[in-house]
Amino acid sequence: MTDTLKHSLLFAVVAVLILLEGLTNWSFFSGSWNSSLVILNMGLISAIMALGVNLQWGFAGLFNVGIMGFTALGGLAVVLTSTPPSPGAWSAGGPGVLMALVMGALTVISAVAATRLLPKGGLRTALIVAILIVGFVIYRALFDPSIEAIEDINPALAGNIGGLGWPVLLSWPMGGLLAAGAAWLIGKTALGLRSDYLAIATLGIAEIIIAILKNEDWLSRGVKNVVGLPRPVPYEVDLQNDPAYVDWFASLGMDPVLGSTLYVKLGYAALFSLVLIALLWMAQMALKSPWGRMMRAIRDNEVAAQAMGKNVTKRHLQIFVLGSAICGIAGAMMTTLDGQLTPGTYNPLRFTFLIWVMVIVGGSGNNFGSVLGGFLIWFLWIKVEPMSLELITLLTSGMDETNMLREHLLENAAHMRLFTMGLILLLVLRFSPRGLIPEK
Repeated sequence: MTDTLKHSLLFAVVAVLILLEGLTNWSFFSGSWNSSLVILNMGLISAIMALGVNLQWGFAGLFNVGIMGFTALGGLAVVLTSTPPSPGAWSAGGPGVLMALVMGALTVISAVAATRLLPKGGLRTALIVAILIVGFVIYRALFDPSIEAIEDINPALAGNIGGLGWPVLLSWPMGGLLAAGAAWLIGKTALGLRSDYLAIATLGIAEIIIAILKNEDWLSRGVKNVVGLPRPVPYEVDLQNDPAYVDWFASLGMDPVLGSTLYVKLGYAALFSLVLIALLWMAQMALKSPWGRMMRAIRDNEVAAQAMGKNVTKRHLQIFVLGSAICGIAGAMMTTLDGQLTPGTYNPLRFTFLIWVMVIVGGSGNNFGSVLGGFLIWFLWIKVEPMSLELITLLTSGMDETNMLREHLLENAAHMRLFTMGLILLLVLRFSPRGLIPEK
């Protein structure tokens, strides 16, 4: 069997699993097209995130454990780009916030300039400390009253500065730009670290980003969440209230509620598929280009690449920014799909560990492998729990309902998710360490 046929069969198996979710009424499948499309849409987003991580790890060997942070920044971009400005918020505190941010930037620039221009010694140290203290005091004096004024404006429904009111589809590339900007700042300082220290640094920075989103109500409403975000497809309730759509669904013999749900999810699936195809094509072109071959040469032997005159740090920064931008795009797409930004739901298990499992299982260094891993692992992540519940129920059907072992197994069926992910990872690393679709 040729590699192409084998890899095509792997994608076909995943496609069949998703189709079975919608077509059948077997106990292990829900028999719901709604459920099938939910898995498909989140699988598309997960594949895009895995593609971004594969650029960093598979192309350049960068161990980024801050995926969650870049995904969250993509979600924040949707709020800042597509939501309308909160009435009165900008006039109340907007100029003060901008002045505070400018002051913070000037403080950092001044401290860096003093470090570079002055000779080492007590005078330079004292001047840098003075710059930082004075800058911080002025920054807080401008920032604190401004954000308090913003958060006092209708806190039950707003309490944040709002956005630019642009079309929501623009928030997807803006999510990529916001994540790329953060990655550039992080990369300028963290990419000089060894791989294990880079992982620790990116994980810590991701937690800082999430902490900011949870606590800065003026920016993202914190744990109160931003709901009712604009969407590139209609809300289901709007379709159900449109007589033309109701009549159309009726002509198809379909309930308007179900019809509107499927219509919206199919619209998202089409948009997400276009984004995935475009990014996959660009990633493949990059992989086959001289730049892609150079990146893999740097990954395999940095010392030899440096001896050949390659600027390793600069190239690492490039790939780090590109991969993070793709994660930011995926984060914006996911927030748009949800219709809300919920900072409290971002956690490393879902937005870092699971994405790494997708890349490793699919095939590190292979773009198609990452896409396959995204779909396969997401399907299993969603379906393992109900499958485990059904299997445990079947295996313990001969036991009394009050049996302690039976009750314990049923109560802990949810833990089969983590067990299954760990088992799959171990099996792949043991029998196919390069992944299901290895790098060529």
